[in-house]
Amino acid sequence: MAPHSLGSGTISFGLVSIPVKLYTAASSGGVSFNLLHAKCGSRIKQQTFCPVDNEVVERSSLVKGYEFQKDQYVRFTDEELKALEGEASKVIDIAEFVPLATVDPIYFEKTYYLGPDKGGEKPYRLLADAMAKSDKVALATFVMRGKESLVLVRPAQDGLMLHTMYFADEVRDFGEIEKGKSVKLREGELGLAERLIGELSHDEFKPEQYQDAYRNRVLELASSKVEGKEITAVEPEAQRAQVIDLMDALKQSLAKRAGAAASGAQAASTAKKPPAKAPRRPAAPDRKAQGGRK
Repeated sequence: MAPHSLGSGTISFGLVSIPVKLYTAASSGGVSFNLLHAKCGSRIKQQTFCPVDNEVVERSSLVKGYEFQKDQYVRFTDEELKALEGEASKVIDIAEFVPLATVDPIYFEKTYYLGPDKGGEKPYRLLADAMAKSDKVALATFVMRGKESLVLVRPAQDGLMLHTMYFADEVRDFGEIEKGKSVKLREGELGLAERLIGELSHDEFKPEQYQDAYRNRVLELASSKVEGKEITAVEPEAQRAQVIDLMDALKQSLAKRAGAAASGAQAASTAKKPPAKAPRRPAAPDRKAQGGRK
């Protein structure tokens, strides 16, 4: 099935305008459930209820309110909010180029694919190749659904991706979180930790080797319920013992990996050796010859 474009826009790059199309890059694969009435099994309907008037309120009777103090609201009409929206524009206006390494991933919100629209193939290719060669990404502003967004455009997989981003005042200060700076590391602990990291390191990230085990179990159980098969509950995962000594834990982790590697090498060596030949049994005695002896 061909990807469906969410809309079109234009990347403004100096005096160059690049018509592009926007595509969803990823979607959540989580399992969703509906709430049913346990008595009859029908899907329930949620209603908006006013506890003061003790009545169900229709959507036409609802207004939006901003809480400026506890239980204190100012009202907004749809017309007032519409007037505050950013000017309708499809221009992705590039403000600057920066190295990707200088942008903390905490600012990334959602990812989209950008593809060239009609007539935009050459300038699209030009920008993608130039950004890849210079190893830079672009920061720009873009009005999406009436809200001005900060976005990052980066070269990837021979094309361009767009990431919507959080503004600086939307990201919480990590400095407010205690990070264990007062802890004193024992001699050798850092070296063992670096050694363990090295043994667990690989040259590239392979996302296909990771799967949502919980989602797979839920879907498998759902299929079994549909088919009417007997259900077997999954055994709970054994809880890990609390680690007291960090140095001892690092040593045990390295020893465990070394033991696993040695076992694997021994198994491989055994598999290469030809199977041992069974010893030949001695020939059975000639009963006729025995019968002749007295």
